[in-house]
Amino acid sequence: FFFQLVSQCAECSRNVLGEVVLSGSDLKLDPLSYTLFVAPTCLLVLIVGTITTWSPDILVDLGKWWHYVLPNAFLAFALNIVVAFTIKEISAVGFVLAGVCKDICIVLISCMFFGEQVTAKQILGFVVAASGVFFWSYMRVAPSTQAVQLLNDLLMTPKENKEPNEKTSLRESNKV
Repeated sequence: FFFQLVSQCAECSRNVLGEVVLSGSDLKLDPLSYTLFVAPTCLLVLIVGTITTWSPDILVDLGKWWHYVLPNAFLAFALNIVVAFTIKEISAVGFVLAGVCKDICIVLISCMFFGEQVTAKQILGFVVAASGVFFWSYMRVAPSTQAVQLLNDLLMTPKENKEPNEKTSLRESNKV
């Protein structure tokens, strides 16, 4: 349980940091620079994991399987760049919700093509997750609707200030 908790906290922190650094703050990085920025931290975590589980057979296995390890490393690098692009374009929350939709699709495909059994509890979980994704998307598309306003009132979220200020772009100020 502890390792799962730590890994989830680390993943959420990486996603939020990615959103801040890629699209929000004064320090604005492109996805490739962000990957270069995050990679050493990930390497340190992997080194600690390797040290704690070290076996002399690791180097022998690396020599035997290097032709699989090298392309896998390149794919992992490409995946990290795609993740950075995704976080930059749709936000950290959107990235996590896309992951939820991906998980639902994987389970549905395994049910349809491989005959895997799904319990009622799993179906309920997927319905709740899909409903959450739908409502989050609805909130982004139509923030002024009554249902969204009711949820904002229930959660006591602060009202957004629609008045233009010194950080408002000319395009945004014409909309107000």
